[in-house]
Amino acid sequence: MLRAGLGETWRCTLANDFDPAKAAAYRENWGGDELVVGDICALDAKDLPGQADLMWGSFPCQDLSLAGAGKGLGGERSGTFHAFWDLSRALIAQGRGPRIVAIENVCGALTSRDGRDFEILCRTWADAGYAFGALVINADRFLPQSRPRLFVIGVRGDLDLPQGLLSAEPVEPFHPIALRRAVERLPADLRGRMHWWRLPTPAQPSLSLEAATEPDGPALRWHSPAQTARLLELMSPLNRAKVDKAVAAGGRHVGALFRRTRVEGGRKVQRAEVRFDRAGCLRTPGGGSSRQTLVIVEGGRVRSRLMTARETARLMGLPDSYRLPASYSAACRLTGDGVAVPVVEHLARHLFEPLLGMDGAARRAA
Repeated sequence: MLRAGLGETWRCTLANDFDPAKAAAYRENWGGDELVVGDICALDAKDLPGQADLMWGSFPCQDLSLAGAGKGLGGERSGTFHAFWDLSRALIAQGRGPRIVAIENVCGALTSRDGRDFEILCRTWADAGYAFGALVINADRFLPQSRPRLFVIGVRGDLDLPQGLLSAEPVEPFHPIALRRAVERLPADLRGRMHWWRLPTPAQPSLSLEAATEPDGPALRWHSPAQTARLLELMSPLNRAKVDKAVAAGGRHVGALFRRTRVEGGRKVQRAEVRFDRAGCLRTPGGGSSRQTLVIVEGGRVRSRLMTARETARLMGLPDSYRLPASYSAACRLTGDGVAVPVVEHLARHLFEPLLGMDGAARRAA
């Protein structure tokens, strides 16, 4: 999805993932001569050719997520960030430091271990001699999916920073209060070196949740009436009122439903929550609560079913021509782990390419 977002003016010199299903999908769509399948810890600087204009890392979020065990960057999975930066340091030592180094992860990285992990991230760029800044971009600025993500982007110290790309103060929507508080908690030396990247605010999403859904047909597998009734029973009065309002309005309405555990009256209860404007954040299919459901209201009838793999791909900004894994679980794992395509497009067009002074020549990314 990163490659799709960067577009054809960029040339990928190395890609890496350890998931065989994701690797197979990559090859189906991009060829894959530059793809290395395996643990990033097994890579060496000699495996990375030349000098990249952009080095991007999207590393596992489980240890940084609010739902995780709180191990942060010291955890086995999110700790692969360190392996990523070990490669960057080795390239820098060889005089091949990437011009831009960027990472993407969940916003839990801002508060993980009382902010120590965000400090580690910032300190890493600073110690490497990179100018750096952070952004929080929610995919709902581009797509009908709520998917806020943290992006930390560093620029090699010998490169000029165009003043038009910098803001003297944090500004909405990409510098929200959670990011500003995380920066305020940084030691003074790091706080003073933080840049506020300036990006234009995108227009409203052109794709609606209803437009992202597949047309009714025999291939769709609907829940039984009893299953749909059970989902409605799990709704709070507020969420049930949303469904009732859609029924009363007539016409066709498409909502996205996901399950959450709430504390009510001192005890945990499972609730079904629904929105008719956007989906919740797509996740990997690790359990029933992570698999989103569509609620279709039409002609006074309420039906429900799981999202299809293609629908999850559309919510990530992938075109229908993108070949997904045949397995539903593998396809949803791919999309749930991904970065939204139009978010990358926005970063490339309004930050990466201006920083690099792109003049139409292809750029190299690893």
